[in-house]
Amino acid sequence: MALDPNEHTVDELDEELETIDDADELQAVLEAEQAGRDRKTAREAIHRRLEIVDEAGDERDGVEEGTETEGEYEETKEDVGEEAEGEEVDEVDEADEADEEADESATEEEEDDLSHPTRDKKHVRALDGGDYADMWVFCETQQGELLEVSREMLGKARELMDQFEEDYGAEERVVAFLMGDDCEGLAEECIAHGADVAVYHDDDRLERFLHKPYTEIAAHMARGQGTVESTDWRDYDEPRYVLFPATNNGRDLSAKVQAELDSGLASDCSDLYIEENEVSNPVKTGEPGVKKTFEKVLHMKRPDFSGFEYSTILCLDNPGRDFHPQGASIIPGSFDPLEPDYDREGLVIEHDMELDEDWFRVEITEHDQLEAGIDLAGHEVIVCLGRGIADDPTAGMELALDLVDAFEDAELGITRGIVTSAYQFEGHIEEYSKEERQIGETGQVVAPDLYIAAGVSGAVQHKVGMDESDTIVAINTDSDARIRDFSDYFIEGDLFEVLPRLTAAVEAGETELEAVADGSGGDD
Repeated sequence: MALDPNEHTVDELDEELETIDDADELQAVLEAEQAGRDRKTAREAIHRRLEIVDEAGDERDGVEEGTETEGEYEETKEDVGEEAEGEEVDEVDEADEADEEADESATEEEEDDLSHPTRDKKHVRALDGGDYADMWVFCETQQGELLEVSREMLGKARELMDQFEEDYGAEERVVAFLMGDDCEGLAEECIAHGADVAVYHDDDRLERFLHKPYTEIAAHMARGQGTVESTDWRDYDEPRYVLFPATNNGRDLSAKVQAELDSGLASDCSDLYIEENEVSNPVKTGEPGVKKTFEKVLHMKRPDFSGFEYSTILCLDNPGRDFHPQGASIIPGSFDPLEPDYDREGLVIEHDMELDEDWFRVEITEHDQLEAGIDLAGHEVIVCLGRGIADDPTAGMELALDLVDAFEDAELGITRGIVTSAYQFEGHIEEYSKEERQIGETGQVVAPDLYIAAGVSGAVQHKVGMDESDTIVAINTDSDARIRDFSDYFIEGDLFEVLPRLTAAVEAGETELEAVADGSGGDD
């Protein structure tokens, strides 16, 4: 045997295998690997080369079963159409078709009463050694306008890619992508808010979010498919990074698009940065005891469920398989948008793609227009209520509203605990218990000058929504409540007693916080 796999790292072995075109020789290399270091990633590399060499696709005697890399299904042109990547395969001959029909008829009786919804699902293999560039941002629209979170993400993307150029000496762009009805003007607005390129798909059927067409269009855009006129501005396979808003529609789309592109997703993130990472995990390096440095890694921070910690999610490639784009969905309010510059130059591209009529089988015939929601961002003061109002929910809410009214620029927020509770509120007070006022990971993110948390325990999901506030005052009967750890002032006391005193102090102009609480844990 000319090639001894045990003398090479997996990356080196991959290169050596490219020179071998004989299936028997490859089988000998596989057996040597199994008898020696028996590395899973090395076996997978040999199997991949065997699949390429064995063009007919016949089963090979002695090939270990069940060791293919997860998801590595090579599709034929018949499976995915003219635009599929990879090698063409020979047409299936009549004998093979007859064998398949015989196999199907042999199992038809036992399958009659079974449902196999995923039996015919094809998996698109992730790229291996592809070219990636740019940070893409899905800019969600509503009623002909960009959502504020779209502007926020563009601002953060601009900051990240400007730093990217400084760190790596390579200029890569911020690419906004959007779809809707008459959205060219919104694409131009994306340029003003920091994008270098804005790619849009205009169709009156896309006025409202629909799962199938939005997913298909977004994946088509990301792969660079379409006419030359709509794709000649780029020369890479897929985006390096992609951001989605963590809204209802954005969460839906992000999962579907990243699955379609065979990559990963970090959901509900509140911070992002790009750095290199050295890892020793053999799943990522190819073999134990070896360290590998990954460059240009998007670090995606999201709140952990263990308490007050954050998890940093990385999307790293496996040997022989790339995971791109590195994707994240962003909690609204996490970043500040840029001041728009309507003189800023950029490229606006109309995407070209034929939309299948079958994608629009669901038709919205009627809809109710919700009243404008409550925007908690931008206020100087936020008074937030938690489960501490349980003894008398209506009275607790009224006391908080009195405090809100005492300030010149304040608004009322609530925790998810109130939204999901079965509290009974009387009269118009019930309107203040709706989800639109929720602060936290799945609600709004606020950063006021003063944040007053009354009866709030301080769960990490709530902390995400308010820990950027300049001054945090917490009121709680439990001196060990978690919110105490990140409050500037903690008042140990009953909110039903403390809130009226705070309101009186504000109305009297006695707003020095030291006069209300000294941080010692006492009631005063």
